[in-house]
Amino acid sequence: MHQVEIKHFHLFAGLGGGAAGFNRGEARVGNLQAKFRCLGGIDVDPAAIRDFGRLAGVPGTVLDLFDREQYVDFHGRSPPAGWREATLDDIRRAAGGERPNIVFTSPPCKGLSGLLSESRSKTDRYQALNRLTLRGIWLTMEAWADDPPEFVILENVPRIQSRGRHLLDQIGDVLRNYGYAVAETTHDCGALGNLAQSRKRFLLVARHTGKISPFLYEPHRRPLRAVGDVLGRMLLPGDPAGGPMHRVPRLQWKTWVRLAFVRAGSDWRSLNELAVEDGILRDYLIVPERRRDFLGVTGWDETGATVSARGLPTNGRYSVADPRSVSGFEGGGKYIVTPFDSPSNTVIAGSTTGNGAFAVSDPRFHGHEYGQYGVLPWGKHTGAVSGQSKPGGGVYTVADPRPVGPIFGKYAVTPWDVNSGTVISTSTAQGAFSVADPRPGLHRERGDHYLTAGHYGIVPWETPSGAVTASTGHDNGYGSVADPRVDALPAATENLVAVIRALDGTWHRPFTTLELAALQGLLDPEEQLELDGLSDSDWRMRIGNAVPPPAAQAIASVMGKTLLLAWSGETFSLGNTPIWVRPVAVALAVRGGGV
Repeated sequence: MHQVEIKHFHLFAGLGGGAAGFNRGEARVGNLQAKFRCLGGIDVDPAAIRDFGRLAGVPGTVLDLFDREQYVDFHGRSPPAGWREATLDDIRRAAGGERPNIVFTSPPCKGLSGLLSESRSKTDRYQALNRLTLRGIWLTMEAWADDPPEFVILENVPRIQSRGRHLLDQIGDVLRNYGYAVAETTHDCGALGNLAQSRKRFLLVARHTGKISPFLYEPHRRPLRAVGDVLGRMLLPGDPAGGPMHRVPRLQWKTWVRLAFVRAGSDWRSLNELAVEDGILRDYLIVPERRRDFLGVTGWDETGATVSARGLPTNGRYSVADPRSVSGFEGGGKYIVTPFDSPSNTVIAGSTTGNGAFAVSDPRFHGHEYGQYGVLPWGKHTGAVSGQSKPGGGVYTVADPRPVGPIFGKYAVTPWDVNSGTVISTSTAQGAFSVADPRPGLHRERGDHYLTAGHYGIVPWETPSGAVTASTGHDNGYGSVADPRVDALPAATENLVAVIRALDGTWHRPFTTLELAALQGLLDPEEQLELDGLSDSDWRMRIGNAVPPPAAQAIASVMGKTLLLAWSGETFSLGNTPIWVRPVAVALAVRGGGV
């Protein structure tokens, strides 16, 4: 095999995705094999050019391609001292003084994109940006006017065909004046590069007819891959081994809420299905989660939490949603009351009200003979005093109308300036044996047992807690904490990282920056990537502007094959894909109809 070098050069090169893809181009005709080499690239962004050096393998050039009028229209002011328009020598110098076979241009697309409103796209600022499409082609033609490149490519958004129609017409005229056949087409980078994303782009392809006789055929199209084919091979987001580009983005709280309501497989239009009244979701309530599974209920078909010594509803999911019917007695329902005219449930050893229908709604009047927990009016005689005269065994409580005084008052509190009642042997609830002490209890002395034991004590947030004992409680030590954290939802514009656990059991989250780079084909999922700087927003902008390397590789490969055919003396070839932009391969017979 004999290797033939194919040299490519890039205007508006960005971080070098197109250049990296062209370096990987493959073509072979007979005993000729193509070897692609990048001559360099130009971009106005210094960070992008530093990335270009890493990805393309050759240094790039920082150069502003605006003319003076465009600069003023875009920036709204005159250029600073020392600024000058790019010259043809600057272009040739950026290519290392060599002539490229292929020039790939990918000018800014913001002013041509549908993401920008029609009115803003017509402002001087964005019209100046749009005119770079024409200026880039003109600089290329003039820089190598004596020996033009065999192929020239302009890549942009599909809407350039409407918003930039007047520019495309001028570009076509310029190229034809320099001897090129021109074709316009749209393609899906995902289909060309076998990516896990659909990325529709516009491509203008120009073939110098005096140098290249064979037609240029379109690249093969392949099916799009699933997102999981790429992400499934990567580390989980947030894994430190993935580097700073693999961290989960910090989004505004309102963005997380919106993302939570997007159905899997859908987009923002899912939000239109929500009922919103006065800016508030009508059918949903969003509340902060105090702690994991606080007062949680376990589904009937779910596994229970670990059984612990303190399995209470307030410290885990220790309640269950029991779908079994509790009507009648077959459910063994707790706290069920048996009607008076119905049979009782089976009498068991532990027949308490808490484990079955062991209470009854008794309609009979409760007289003295049945008067459990009864209260005897003051004007009625009492029942016989028995050996078990307790409130639960009859009417052994009296409604005493006399005012509560220091002698008769059960649970009474003696004022500080009044004498106490007689001290008796069982002075608990039988008199005024409590005192209203006006002295503050805030300044206790050391050694006071009640103080040091910390009864009902609260630990300040900034101090250590006491020793953890086996039966720590709020009433036997410092078992509570003064937590200064606000138990509230974040502000709408607060940036944070949240985890959305969807109802289908999946994790709804934004792509990490590294994942976006992998979807663009800038790296294999198992690889790492380092871009210039530390800003996710800057990284994402450069990644989003990049030409996917696998798509560029597919374009380079078909161009390489055409070049090898021409250089080997072939003037005709039949391909199994359409001539570029023509719908069918039989269009070969009409030479002017394709590139």
